[in-house]
Formats: sequence, C-alpha cells, structure tokens
Amino acid sequence: MALVLGVDSSTQSTKVEMRDADTGELVGSGRASHPATFPPRSEQDPESWREALVEARRRAGSHAVVAMAIAAQQHGLVALDDRAQVIRPAKLWNDTESADDAQWLVEQLGGPEPWVEACGSVPVASFTISKLSWLHRCEPENFDRLARVLLPHDWLTFRMSGRFTTDRGDASGTGYWSPAEERWRTDLLEVVDDTKDWDACLPEVLGPTEVVRERESAVIAPGTGDNMAAALGVALEPGQVAMSIGTSGTVFTVSDKPTADPKGYVAGFADATGRFLPLACTLNAMRAIDTFARLLQVDLTRFDQLALAAEPGAGGLVLLPYLDGERTPNLPDATGTIGGLRSDVTPEQIARAAVEGVVCGLLDALEALRVGGVAVRPADGIVLLGGGARLHAIQRVLADLAHSPVIVPRGERVATGACVQAAAVLQQTPPDEVAVAWDLGTGSSIEPDEDVDARAVRSAYAELRDRYYATS
Repeated sequence: MALVLGVDSSTQSTKVEMRDADTGELVGSGRASHPATFPPRSEQDPESWREALVEARRRAGSHAVVAMAIAAQQHGLVALDDRAQVIRPAKLWNDTESADDAQWLVEQLGGPEPWVEACGSVPVASFTISKLSWLHRCEPENFDRLARVLLPHDWLTFRMSGRFTTDRGDASGTGYWSPAEERWRTDLLEVVDDTKDWDACLPEVLGPTEVVRERESAVIAPGTGDNMAAALGVALEPGQVAMSIGTSGTVFTVSDKPTADPKGYVAGFADATGRFLPLACTLNAMRAIDTFARLLQVDLTRFDQLALAAEPGAGGLVLLPYLDGERTPNLPDATGTIGGLRSDVTPEQIARAAVEGVVCGLLDALEALRVGGVAVRPADGIVLLGGGARLHAIQRVLADLAHSPVIVPRGERVATGACVQAAAVLQQTPPDEVAVAWDLGTGSSIEPDEDVDARAVRSAYAELRDRYYATS
C-alpha cells in the first residue's frame, strides 16, 4: 500500500493525515497545537509550525509515505533575510495592524477597481501586500533585510525541500499575483517600495501536479492554501457552496472563470486545480464561539447543548460577533455588540445568540458572493467544514437559517485535500479527478426545519448590523 501524507497547518494547530494513494482510505492521523494568538497583533514563530508538524506526524504513526503536500493558513507574511533566516515572527492573516496600510494601498491605485482588475481582489489587512507595507512603514530596518517573501505553506515546504516555491491558489491571496494573467504583479509591490528587487524575493509558482523535490524517497508536492485544500478535500464542484468555520469563517465555491468583484467583498482567488475559488471571509467564527464558551465557563460539548436547548431567536438576544474586527464587511477596528439583553437572559440564550450571530455573518458572506456575480447553488446543499462543523447547534442553525440542507463530511478536509494533491503529483493525475475517485463529496446531511422563522432571526441580526455600520 502506497501512502501519502497531507498536512493542515492552521492558525491553532497542525493536523496530518496518511491515506492510501489509490483509494483514499485513512490509515493514520495526528494533531499538535500552535501558540495562541490575540489580534489585533497576531504573530507566530514559524519554527513552532515545523515543530508541530513533526509532533503531529509522530502521532500519526511510523508508516513510510511516498508523497506529501502541505496546506496552511492563507495570507500572512514570513520574511526571510539573504541567509534564508526568519527575520521576525510571522504576521498571520488575522493580524489587523496593517489595516491602515491596506487602505493606503487602495488609495494609491485610485480605489478598489484597479486592484480588482490587477489581481482579482482588493487589499485588506489579511493580505500579504498589506503586511509588507506595514513592515516597510513600522520596521524599516527589518524591511531592508528582506530578501525572501513567503507564505506559511511556502515556508514549511521550503523547510522540507530547500526550494522556494508556492502554488497558484495560495499565491492568489497575496495581493500581487493575478489569477486572470497567471503571473506575479511586481508592479503592485512597487507601490510599497520601488527600490526592492521583488523578482528575486518571490517564490516560483508551480502547477497543480509539478514536483518540488524528492526527499527520502518521498515526492514533495507544491502545497496550497487551506481553503484551496478544503475544496479538494470535499471534491467541490462549480457552484456548490462550501462554508468553513474555523478561527475565521469562509464561504467559497469553485468557478471555471476568474472573479472580479468591483466592490471588493469577494476575493477572486485561484484554486489548486487550475480553476478559480471566489471566496468571502469573516474574521470571527469559532473564535467567537470559544469566547462565549469561556464566558459561560463551559466546554464546547456543554456549549453545544446549551445552544440547542434555546428557542430560535434566542429570546430576542442578538450578537454581532465582530470581536476582533471584521473583514466582511471590512471593519478592522470593529468590536462585538449585543442587542436585546434583558435581566432574565439565560445561558442557553447566550449560547444560541452566539451561534446565530456567527451563522448570520457567514450567510452575509454568502450573499456577498451572489452580489459579486458568483454563481452559487446553496439550495443543493451547503458543505460545512472546519472545527465548527462538529457542533450540532451550528449544523442545525445553518440549515434552518439558510433554508438549505447542510452536508457534513467526515475527517479533516484540509489535510485530506493535501493528501489528494500529494496523490495527484505522485500519479501525475489532475487533483480534482483524484478527489472524485476517492468519493470525498459525501457526508451526513441535516435538513432544514421549515417551522423555524428564519426571516425573523436574520432580520433582527441585520437591524443590529446596519445600526452598527451606520455609526462606525
């Protein structure tokens, strides 16, 4: 049996899976935690990712593998000097200290539209180009030392292979790679600094089945961003909606053509197959759930029970979960807001309001995809991913408020998607064909309760959101 290794290096932890390269059968898995982060400054030492990968791999078992691929949290900035040493802790996607830089970059080109035309997306604090601008502005001595610019998955792949490479999916989240033109846009980086040799700083973009290097008889695949890997891990089809609830929340689909949303709500990413991955993101998903579980002094199992015990609408309690700023809408300095709070509020209502607030925010992101011209079919079923997919309350509330079936696949879909890519590179087969052959598009299904007044719940949320937006 030939085994492949898939890695998911997320904000909170590293998860790995080992699967049969031919059938996709799961043979082993492991997990190890990362240091906690606390936005607006969200940073980690990249070495902690490597250590977590080694530990997670150890826990997965001692089986030899013939191919591997690394998927990791998108965006971020790993800055290296001319000796390939890390200059400073990596800025993560949910670090919002570069919000002013993102706005400045947008203004330099005359607004959102030129950015969308150039790279498919409008810079926000998450994007690598915004973090480069922050480094240039706030730490000029470190910027001067900058010789290589990598993303988290690029750095881990470099540590495994010794090569500076990336893939089109993760590259499309930097703010300086064009999905439509399939090339780096160093002219956009020159907005940050026009003296740096940016061509020398950037990794080589490899195709979906290109080999990075062979190490210890194992082929190393290009890797990709976490959302791109998740799409592979569920064999996502064009128009089919996926919703991932991790630290952040993402809503995305696969498209055969690039997306260009002039309002900037939809990120026009590429995927890991040669197609495209339009995506809308919220900053507050499981982080909001975790926060309210902590405030209620319960674990997630008990929190889930509390949320399910409350009636839809949480007795009029409404949460706007912008705890760490927000990306959709783009409010990097926002804070959370609770409406309808009364003296007789119960723990059950608080838990329910937290879940409904997170889900309503994600449904706003889904609406942003529609408004941005992306063809989506939520009525066919929403594929629910991430750590939040394990909570029955999130499954139930999403099905009811979206009026759509919710499909919950088994396993770690990002790590599974990385396994798919590893097998595709090993077999020199298109990765989407591997995903279909492994029958990854199945899972348990939750049907909506037609008796729930979804309009009332979503209207109460929209009223609080619009009131907050008008005063921000």
